[in-house]
Amino acid sequence: MTIFNLITLFGGLALFLYGMRLMGDGLKKGSSDAFKRAMEKVTNNPLVGFLLGLVVTAVIQSSTATIVLTSGLVGAGVMSLHQSIGVILGANVGTTITGQIIRLLDVNASETSLLNFFKPSTLAPLAAIIGILFLMTVKTRQSDTIGSIAMGFGILFTGLLSMTAAVSPLSESETFANMFYQLSGKPVLGFLLGAGVAFLLQSSSATIGILQAIATTGALTFSSVYAIIIGVNIGDCVTTAIVCSIGSKADAKRTGVIHILFNIAGSILVIVGLMLLHSFGVLDALWDEALSSGGIANVHTVFRLVSAIVLLPVCGQFEKLSRKLVKDDVRLGENVDHELSLLDEKFFTSPAIALSGAGEAITTMARLARTGVMSAMGVLEQYDAHTIEVINENEEHIDKLADHVDNYLIRLSPHMPSGHGSDMLNYYIQCFGEFERIGDHAVNLTENAQEFLDRSASLSPTAHQELMVLREVLGEILDYTYKAFAATDYEAARHIEPVEEVVDDLVATLRANHIRRVRDGQCTVYAGLTFLDILVNVERIADQCSNVGVFTLSMFDEHIMNNHHDYIQALHQGKDPVFNRAYQETHDKYFGELKRIERSK
Repeated sequence: MTIFNLITLFGGLALFLYGMRLMGDGLKKGSSDAFKRAMEKVTNNPLVGFLLGLVVTAVIQSSTATIVLTSGLVGAGVMSLHQSIGVILGANVGTTITGQIIRLLDVNASETSLLNFFKPSTLAPLAAIIGILFLMTVKTRQSDTIGSIAMGFGILFTGLLSMTAAVSPLSESETFANMFYQLSGKPVLGFLLGAGVAFLLQSSSATIGILQAIATTGALTFSSVYAIIIGVNIGDCVTTAIVCSIGSKADAKRTGVIHILFNIAGSILVIVGLMLLHSFGVLDALWDEALSSGGIANVHTVFRLVSAIVLLPVCGQFEKLSRKLVKDDVRLGENVDHELSLLDEKFFTSPAIALSGAGEAITTMARLARTGVMSAMGVLEQYDAHTIEVINENEEHIDKLADHVDNYLIRLSPHMPSGHGSDMLNYYIQCFGEFERIGDHAVNLTENAQEFLDRSASLSPTAHQELMVLREVLGEILDYTYKAFAATDYEAARHIEPVEEVVDDLVATLRANHIRRVRDGQCTVYAGLTFLDILVNVERIADQCSNVGVFTLSMFDEHIMNNHHDYIQALHQGKDPVFNRAYQETHDKYFGELKRIERSK
């Protein structure tokens, strides 16, 4: 291979990467708003999230973009961490579509065949012609988007053809063939090679594309590339996790961690599966077979699809592990001066702006209250004086904001015209007190933790596991509550009451369980009393969340606004099928956890 071949190879790689970026930017520009709206509405069903992540990534051609967008939505409270898991898995599979497009390199047709239109040597110039026509002759936003997509597609395949031409002399090189033959016996080296290249290029699709170009030489066998492809899965996710972590909140960081955990678990799963199949001779026919460009694409797709299918049912375990690896945000001395500065009477001349400032301040209260509760539940598991100090300080911030918001909204009221603005002002008045009380309960929970320490009392292992279930369900209802208020989100608000009802059921069950443990001598009386006090705080937090949910729904339905009690009563009497279904799903989820705890005793 000469120096000129190397120049052609790297020049082709540059064109390939630029074409992929140009095409992806065009696709994102044309569809990002629609996909963002779709992702904001993703349900708690991991399968729905998986399908959405797959489709979004297949269209915008970037799993990194999908996961970073998901991380941003989680950080903003628009999507919960649990909801993001299916999307992450789907993104891992969706990114393989690029390789399936590149497999067009395998198209072999006669000069007169219609299949010639699908050969890269025909598609590349055709796409470039279409792209330049749209970019230079039509001046609209939509034409720019179409032009960018078509031009990117053309440049991508032009680069791919250049790489293919550059490596074609290697098809006759014994040294090159031997190099990949050696890799078949050194999977660790192949794994590191794949991970390293994917990390440097920050793209699994680009790395697979290079392999597909090399595959045209006939030098790649399954045994020499499977480890490289597995390595690509790991190298690709490191950069994504770093991007998700920069300046992000805890749950946003956890999305990056979950991405890494899934890829590591998936890689281990595939390696173990391959070794078992190979040891039984199942893969003998495939092991030393030369892979085409399409073969590389298929191996990549199958690896990711199989690992996703196997891991999807146990995705909740990865969420729990990510919560252990990334602790909740607890920032000492968090500054709320910005929010206080928004509560200025000079904005009364523009009531909408004044109301927006109050909304931002209450949203900060909601975030601090949620963080306080989750951190306090963590302190019950493992006492930490610093965390308690942070929770208390943040509670002072919540109280300060509550006092200012209360006075501000009362003074703003005469300036607010009737209509939607007036309804929103009343909504804020109803909600901010609920978040203040949630913050108070977070402090109560830290006092429960202090009681355990002062009395040298401890809970039984079963009680500790039950606390983890309570922590998980509190995280879910607080996520819905934050999202319902911050985005005035109808769907999030509808999910609050079913979870609140399950919290009531859990509290009743755990109270009975714990009284029985105290009676049987498995837990001390002091610890038992404190545990029961914890249950009271948990129940009241859920009640406050329920109130915010009903207040939010009132903004959409005048009947609910005028009849809160009747609405709640109708739900509990089973008159709403949506509520019934959500309640049953949530009940099965958390009571399933309790059954698992019972079986493990």
